[in-house]
Amino acid sequence: MILTIAQAILGIRVFKRLLYTTGGERIQPVRIDREALAADRVAIIVPVLNEYKRLAPCLEGLIAQGITVAEILVVDGGSTDGTQDLVRLYGQRDPRIRLIDASPIAPAWNGKVWGLQKGLDAVNPDCDWILTIDADVQPAAALAETLVMQARKRSLAALSIATLQKVEDSAQGLLHPSLLTTLVYRFGIPGNAIRKINAVQANGQCFLLRRDVLEKSGGFTIARDSVCEDITVARALVSAGYTIGFYEAGELVTTKMYENWRDAWRNWTRSLPMHDQFSGSNTLPGWLEILLVQALPLPLLLLLSLSKSPFRVARFLNGVLVMMRLGVLVGTTRAYQRRPWSYWFSPLCDLPVAIQLGISALRRRHTWRGRTFIRGGLS
Repeated sequence: MILTIAQAILGIRVFKRLLYTTGGERIQPVRIDREALAADRVAIIVPVLNEYKRLAPCLEGLIAQGITVAEILVVDGGSTDGTQDLVRLYGQRDPRIRLIDASPIAPAWNGKVWGLQKGLDAVNPDCDWILTIDADVQPAAALAETLVMQARKRSLAALSIATLQKVEDSAQGLLHPSLLTTLVYRFGIPGNAIRKINAVQANGQCFLLRRDVLEKSGGFTIARDSVCEDITVARALVSAGYTIGFYEAGELVTTKMYENWRDAWRNWTRSLPMHDQFSGSNTLPGWLEILLVQALPLPLLLLLSLSKSPFRVARFLNGVLVMMRLGVLVGTTRAYQRRPWSYWFSPLCDLPVAIQLGISALRRRHTWRGRTFIRGGLS
């Protein structure tokens, strides 16, 4: 009975969140008003570390950006795989590309944040906007100008994109959607302006920020010891009274985040709990929503049905929650460029994902590319 009551309360919270965020705005490529954007100059910062195999498609998309993009700073944290040579080759094709060697990374910093801050320090003073792009992102030619127009239209201090995911093998097709769904349950559907810290969604893979607002808030240093630096920066801006946006953008931004399911399991679950200095008391309720509303209903419904349990209310409630989970599964199809057949069985991964996220939220020490991250400080 206690479990059923908890499920009902948290289920109502999740349902209201999904209902409230349904019908949000999606960014579409538009005809660019060059005159309206004449005064806007964007600096793109791409932090990299051993990204030789993934960086070329990203740079191809960046050099296709229009005149709004004034410079493209590729900030390297000490690559040893030929990444720097690749950037120099692209720099010969487009003079906007500059390589910044930011090695060695300071021991008290998240390596990506170190690169972002070094890039911000090197940005031309004439640039009004900072666009951070990860090496695994493939941007369409109209990306930068479209994002600036959206930010101007909605009076946003920053906005980021729920990138279109490339998932190619069946193992990832089984795991990745379960991980992605945890975001939908905790924060709702993308497509809205955000003014409350507990509603913040952000994605550092494609993140546009007003430069003056970012610098006034302390730059990227505010996230130097965060495991989820994009969320921390976004929460800091919202806590300072600014409005940010989080949107879907279709084919404007695509990405292949992980090479295989093991890579996703090890690395995405590190930052996905989104636990930082701004989380406060929201981490535990968010995790309980995943566990009791997303993960447990399917196994509980099977157990109650097979055992012919007399707990009819519990069976009915878990049936409703399973139907809600299937509805979200249908809704998240648009987050993927192509869906393997295993996508439709991804709810089977919900329980291990919920357990892993709980463990990750409690863990302070994380490892990423040979560096040990300690939430609240690095070694």
